[in-house]
Amino acid sequence: MYHIKTFNKISSVGLNRFDPACYTVGEETTDEDGILVRSAKLLDYPFPDSLLAISRAGVGVNNIPLDRCSEAGIAVFNTPGANANAVKELVLCAMLMGSRDVPGAIRWVREQAAGGTDVSTVVEKGKSAFIGPELYKKTLGIIGLGAIGSLVANMAISLGMDVYGYDPFLSVEAALRLDRHIHVVKDVSDLYKRADYITIHIHFTEKTARMIDAKAIGAMKRGVRFINLARGEIVDDKAMLAALDTGWVAAYITDFPTNELVKAPHVVAMPHLGASTPESEQNCAAMAVDELRDYLENGNVRNSVNLPSVSMDRSGVMRMCIIHKNIPAMLASITTLLSKDGVNVENLSNKSKGSYAYTLVDLGTRVEQAVIEDVRTLPNVIRVRVIP
Repeated sequence: MYHIKTFNKISSVGLNRFDPACYTVGEETTDEDGILVRSAKLLDYPFPDSLLAISRAGVGVNNIPLDRCSEAGIAVFNTPGANANAVKELVLCAMLMGSRDVPGAIRWVREQAAGGTDVSTVVEKGKSAFIGPELYKKTLGIIGLGAIGSLVANMAISLGMDVYGYDPFLSVEAALRLDRHIHVVKDVSDLYKRADYITIHIHFTEKTARMIDAKAIGAMKRGVRFINLARGEIVDDKAMLAALDTGWVAAYITDFPTNELVKAPHVVAMPHLGASTPESEQNCAAMAVDELRDYLENGNVRNSVNLPSVSMDRSGVMRMCIIHKNIPAMLASITTLLSKDGVNVENLSNKSKGSYAYTLVDLGTRVEQAVIEDVRTLPNVIRVRVIP
């Protein structure tokens, strides 16, 4: 029986994928084998020794202590792409709101009515303050062409826009999803100087913190409209506000409001609505549960942020799952030890990610606890478990 602790409200579409005969699931669960979480902060949460994995129903994992998890041999999963369509649709909404100041126009109409004015008599005169450009034949720049960025790019092509994309880590899979009319540039400055609209879809890391600073904004076209539905910390708010004051940036649409941004003109600030659709929450929950189950039941790793992707069909009679440091000769040390103990290796898969590596070994014979302990005590081995 596996014990799963939930934080936040997880969609029943995901929770129903747990077999009640094999799993107990709930907020009050203790000594958990797995955790399901959305945005709850686990940075100071005391992990029990039993915890094997954390699955985040979403993409960002800044609420999870990754270093502490890696050192303890706890796999951390997220759900890239599960909310991509929801964010894509909000990007379209953001471009339209930034073009014609739709929020400002709606607010103005309400103010007229609240002040006792017959709205129908003033709309024709008042609407001139909210005129803005069409999207058709304008240029959209997309920073990050992953699950979300590629959908946005193809959508913009269908709207008749010219699209430039920048992604130094563009995968073959993502590239194949892109419409052939999209211009993929190797230098982000090529995108900056062309784009009438720019939308950013990258992860927040130390390297991307305040990536959109005064220098980057200065390289953009005057009058650019900038959309940030990724992470607030990627944009230097002070630099953005200064550019809005001068008119260098015509509008800033962000999903990460602050008091300073909300008070500024030409800013449309939303309360982190990017993935706020029932479909997105259901997709994220289902994907998070599937990843967690596959790891607990089979040892397979898909979409982990701290371990490499390793997936292998079951063979043999037992499976040994080993998390270890990524150093030379580790695999040889493991197989040599198993051979010395007379254990037949049916199949094996090993991959690394940064400082850590993960090895799956299917064994042709059942092993005693002493053999497992021998592997566990090897230098640089972090965690070992055996799945029958």
